[in-house]
Amino acid sequence: MSSLLHLRPPFRAEHIGSLKRPDELLQKRAQLDQGKISPAELQIVEDNYIAEIVAQQRNIGIKAVTDGEFRRHMFYDGVFDNMVGMKYLTPVPQHMFMTYVPDILAFQEHDFKNAASYICVDKLERTRPFYKDQFLGLAKFVPPEEVKNIKLTMCVPHWFHLRHGPYAYPKTVYKNDAEYFADIAKAYREELAELYSVGCRNIQFDDPMLAYFCAESMLDGMEKDGIDHEALLDLYISTYNSCLKEKPADMTAGVHLCRGNFKDGRHFAEGGYDRIAIKLFNELNVDTYYLEYDTERAGTFEPLKFLPPDKSLVLGLISTKIRQLEDIDDLERRVRAAAEIVANGQQKRTVEEALNQLCISPQCGFASHSEGNLVTAEDVQRKLTLVVNAAKRIWPSSA
Repeated sequence: MSSLLHLRPPFRAEHIGSLKRPDELLQKRAQLDQGKISPAELQIVEDNYIAEIVAQQRNIGIKAVTDGEFRRHMFYDGVFDNMVGMKYLTPVPQHMFMTYVPDILAFQEHDFKNAASYICVDKLERTRPFYKDQFLGLAKFVPPEEVKNIKLTMCVPHWFHLRHGPYAYPKTVYKNDAEYFADIAKAYREELAELYSVGCRNIQFDDPMLAYFCAESMLDGMEKDGIDHEALLDLYISTYNSCLKEKPADMTAGVHLCRGNFKDGRHFAEGGYDRIAIKLFNELNVDTYYLEYDTERAGTFEPLKFLPPDKSLVLGLISTKIRQLEDIDDLERRVRAAAEIVANGQQKRTVEEALNQLCISPQCGFASHSEGNLVTAEDVQRKLTLVVNAAKRIWPSSA
């Protein structure tokens, strides 16, 4: 990974990826699932709304535009549903879900049945692109000189491993986790190389799983099951690094951590970044971090003292879960407070240097699940406008 600080991207005013989907788009996707329309017919509707949402983001002042994840049902779609060796399983037997995972526990407490998932049944192999079509389907709506700025969000390599534990893959296919993740990392390296070849320079892994390692409930559950959660965190970080080891220096790779953002904005976990901060900031070879910080459940800024000078960090201070608009004065105060922590951290620097490493965004997407949070399209526009206005106030020369 490059030792240079990556900025632009990320830009001073960011958002995490998903945007509120129009009702017509949801209806058309339901019709596709029912066999009433073709994928080509759905794509026409997707294209129309993506063109609109790209124009809206650009007009507001967002530079790292996304397609709002309008071509997905869930934020983590794209990788394992396109990987040879994975099988779609519905319903999944309850014993195959690890109940110490916070969202799994929440679903089971609410009698969530007939859950579907993907399970490895054979050697994993990437035989077709995961996200190239989504990237190109977004790139056609921005000027050529801005293609390098658009952001592509991605599923994390350990998504189904944490959820299914010993049932993630059969031991007749892979002897151990190292073999399993070696093939997954190879697939990611191939995907990143192809994305780079078509102009992608800005990727973001969406990873509530890493934030779950901050939750006492999951750590306690793992210990009761005899699982070494420190070793598992190390495994996931090393897998990331293997996925990214061939990433070109001019491609920005970020990771987004939150504590859950299911439909209607439901969260699943609590706990500050203190438990994972040293490893997160110093062992995970990404260029930037998008961190949830809109409520007290994310803890204090104190863990930011471990942020090294060559990495950037996007503070998720605006909530996508509520309609109420945050106070811009409070946003500026919080950004400057975070800069003070970074400046006086493990590696000293000036407050100005620390502030230069920071950006601002909402804490998560507006629709990680296709049905989205309890906000309107107008709320989304007001929130993104606030992000841009706050960035202009805090970084007037570079927003």
